[in-house]
Amino acid sequence: MNLPNLITLVRVILVPVVFWLLITGQTEVAFFLFIIAGISDAVDGYLAKTFGWQTELGAYLDPLADKLLIVSIFLALGVDGKLPLWLVVAVVSRDILIVIAVMLSWVLGNPVRIRPLIVSKANTVAQIVLAGTVLADEGFGLGLAWPRFILVWLTGALTVASLAAYLHSWLLHMSGYESPDARG
Repeated sequence: MNLPNLITLVRVILVPVVFWLLITGQTEVAFFLFIIAGISDAVDGYLAKTFGWQTELGAYLDPLADKLLIVSIFLALGVDGKLPLWLVVAVVSRDILIVIAVMLSWVLGNPVRIRPLIVSKANTVAQIVLAGTVLADEGFGLGLAWPRFILVWLTGALTVASLAAYLHSWLLHMSGYESPDARG
């Protein structure tokens, strides 16, 4: 256990707190904790890389913390009607399907190494920007209906594109071919 991993663990602990704040209508506080989580993500990454404190635990825990936070925010905002349910289902289903594919490849003795694709990175950025925009708009009444509308559809399109890209890479891997994206 090192400082970056400890910071990441704090981010994991923030997940149920942010979820609770959202379902109890305390969007302003949830927004600030979301910002703190984002800053802590940058800090733990910087510390790990700068001081060589990268660990196997951190390699798994950091993206898991990010995913848990985004998924919990999307779920809370979807249940509250602040995000369309189709988008929440798409975002959560994409992550579940990717995990199932990775687990299936391990069970079948053909483990796949997941590397973030460009479309997946764009999808993550869109999800983060959408979550932050909705939290800020709901918490502070900023009148961001038009940017939210655009971000919802952009995030939806990138979610589908990202799932399709991962599925394509996974199918190539499982059939014995390597995707050019998977070779790095």
